[in-house]
Amino acid sequence: MPEDLNPIRIPSDEIRYDFIQSSGPGGQNVNKVATAVQLRFDARNSRILKAEVRERLYHLAGKRVNSAGEVVIEARRYRTQQRNREDALQRLIHLIERAVIPPKKRRKTKPTAASKLRRLESKKRRSDIKKLRGRSSLDD
Repeated sequence: MPEDLNPIRIPSDEIRYDFIQSSGPGGQNVNKVATAVQLRFDARNSRILKAEVRERLYHLAGKRVNSAGEVVIEARRYRTQQRNREDALQRLIHLIERAVIPPKKRRKTKPTAASKLRRLESKKRRSDIKKLRGRSSLDD
């Protein structure tokens, strides 16, 4: 979904940011600055999500949903808090955009006559090969 056609606006009171120490390389900067961000979006009590969108969001988020119904996204890709905060928010918006799109209904289809015929012919060939493995009537 293009971002400029239908932008998703999340009220700031439904998002909470927690800053934690990032792991990995970075030397002294990693040890003294909490640059990693945990974004918590309260999807259960959100005013912007309809029930079916909330269910699809929970399904797409998977393990990132906690027992309180919050979607928790961790961002530690960048060295600064601000860029990690923006990254986490963009990832949440992308997740919600995917959840807004309803899945396409599956239409049942039947196999074509030609595919049925090919299937039966391959089964017949296989059967003939297996019949040749058995004892012949001349061996008695």
